[in-house]
Amino acid sequence: MKKFDIVILSERRYVNPKIVDNYTKNVLLEDDLVQKALEKEGLKVTRLSWDNPDFNWSNTKYVLFRTTWDYFDRFTEFSAWLKTIRQQTKLINSEAIIRWNLDKHYLLDLQKKGIHICESYFIEKGESNSLQEIAAKHNLENFVIKPCISGAGRHTYKITSETIAEYENTFQKLIAEEAFIVQPFQKNIVEKGEISLIIINGKFTHAVLKIAKPGDFRVQDDFGGTVHDYKPTSQEIAFAEKAVLACNELPVYARVDIFTDNDNKLAIAELELIEPELWFRNHPEAAIQLSQTIKQLIIPN
Repeated sequence: MKKFDIVILSERRYVNPKIVDNYTKNVLLEDDLVQKALEKEGLKVTRLSWDNPDFNWSNTKYVLFRTTWDYFDRFTEFSAWLKTIRQQTKLINSEAIIRWNLDKHYLLDLQKKGIHICESYFIEKGESNSLQEIAAKHNLENFVIKPCISGAGRHTYKITSETIAEYENTFQKLIAEEAFIVQPFQKNIVEKGEISLIIINGKFTHAVLKIAKPGDFRVQDDFGGTVHDYKPTSQEIAFAEKAVLACNELPVYARVDIFTDNDNKLAIAELELIEPELWFRNHPEAAIQLSQTIKQLIIPN
């Protein structure tokens, strides 16, 4: 017999933390909303760090990725753990979709299926072109670079033709270790913000608008960005739902980050299927919907 139906996955920082700042408070609140909703469905639930060395993962039917927000800093270890855990239990979302979503090359797959992404160029690990050569080739004067496997704005830089020389050495060191994506700077993300739409079982539940702090271009709250309730248009909802349906399999949950690109078209910024912040604290009903989906679709009566 399995001891648990669901283990909610977090990371060490957020399991019994000694110091609870506002950021950690939000993490605990979000996970608690999910846990209580799952328990209300009659499921046996616990919450653990994904790298817990003492837990036998075969003792749970499923694991639910929620706040494993150190995976990109420990990617080699996390990837090996995924390979092991898939043999002991089942993953929500699935390992296949997690592997696909880990690397921003997935944007090209979405593009092939008719989902609009902004102008993007992928620079593979070990390529020898300089930033100056890349910018000249693609006529870029104001652009952003970021790793293909990343999160929370790690190694994300805004570069202009005036500052490009300052980043050459940094870029050459980084590209020797990992692939990068290069995109023209998207002015509307700063001027209008970035919209995050939450999709549960293929259907929209709620949305927020993320706005960068004055003088910055990153909307993450790690860099002072703010989050606001947002009522999306029917066009924005349809675009987000279509993006989720373009995945190789339907994810149980997804966050679709969209914006209006420099050509005034709706575009995907990120499709988050691994451990996205879903702002259940703004819309607790969505935690209930997620739990009901898990009960009905993943753990049928």
